[in-house]
Amino acid sequence: MSIQLPGADGGLRVHTPRQVPAPAVTVAVTGGGPLRSRTLFAAAHVVADPFADPHASAVDWDATLAFRRHLWSHGLGVAEAMDTAQRGMGLDWTAAAELIRRSAAEARSVGGAIACGVGTDQLTGPAPLDAVRRAYEEQLAVVEGTGAQPVVMASRALAAIARGPEEYLDVYDGLLRQSGGRVILHWLGPMFDPALEGYWGSTDLSAATEVFLDVVAAHPEKVDGVKISLLDAGREIALRRRLPAGVRCYTGDDFHYPELIAGDEQGFSHALLGVLDPLGPVAADAVRALDAGVPGSGAGVRTFRDRLDPTVPLARHLFEPPTRYYKTGVVLLAWLAGRQRHFAMVGGLQSARSLPHLARAYELADEQGLFPDPALAEHRMRTLLRVYGVDA
Repeated sequence: MSIQLPGADGGLRVHTPRQVPAPAVTVAVTGGGPLRSRTLFAAAHVVADPFADPHASAVDWDATLAFRRHLWSHGLGVAEAMDTAQRGMGLDWTAAAELIRRSAAEARSVGGAIACGVGTDQLTGPAPLDAVRRAYEEQLAVVEGTGAQPVVMASRALAAIARGPEEYLDVYDGLLRQSGGRVILHWLGPMFDPALEGYWGSTDLSAATEVFLDVVAAHPEKVDGVKISLLDAGREIALRRRLPAGVRCYTGDDFHYPELIAGDEQGFSHALLGVLDPLGPVAADAVRALDAGVPGSGAGVRTFRDRLDPTVPLARHLFEPPTRYYKTGVVLLAWLAGRQRHFAMVGGLQSARSLPHLARAYELADEQGLFPDPALAEHRMRTLLRVYGVDA
């Protein structure tokens, strides 16, 4: 059987779906223990309530938590309430706080690792600097109260009000002093959120990097790691090599993650990635090859790259500009994989990508064997195409 998929030129092309999934997708490794050589956090999406007002931040809690159990079953951690979960793009702070509480409780029940986003998105308009500080402190208290690790996210409100690097340094200094444990600092580039242009007080990324490193250097004992989402592998490697001892780099680069996680003779990156939402089982399988490799032999790295490199075309497609709409493709793939019943999204974001973009995402994911039931994925893709008037 074949399926006709629409292209951006208006024509149709023939795709023959796989008959069987990739081996890593079919078997969860519950009981196999955590990944050892690298830490992977999958920034997970939320499953919307399809019967609710799409603008009401209504979440299907059962399906959302089931997806997190799927990620934990493969040995990944969950990065909760991050931009993948539509923070600032449909999910408000009230719903995000509930998501954090529920996911943290679920993590405790299954022994899963979890880190949760701390931001300032309860502020809905222009706010003075003191209000930004208080908003960060409120969210930090919520996350720490659940026992989850905090991920201090970049703040739109701070970007809008800060007049220079000194105000970033001041706000982060106060927050790190108050944190009860070690946090992950998250630098999200403007390709993911245009409102974060000029973060750290400069549109010059080299100057911004110096401020960011100053934040880390002021409190290295409070920083578990930094998460870099600039889609610039060279810049991440250079920054990684300058981190204080004991501070990790978590790549947020959804274009270059295999090479950054594999690393080089001077170090490597762990990962906190939105692309791990659809790639979780394959990525975990690749890291287990690193775990099993003989140190110094290079065999584990070669197997890791052989398993993960082929996924990059899909990642680059999902995260193509406008990059902030990558969530639409991520949720499409979860639906096609049978991990949720529908393709509705909070805020109606399922409409943010074109039909040819979605069709190509299906094709690339199917080529990688990411669907546990390829026949179900094909059936659902045909259903979506018919909604758009395409007889596949």
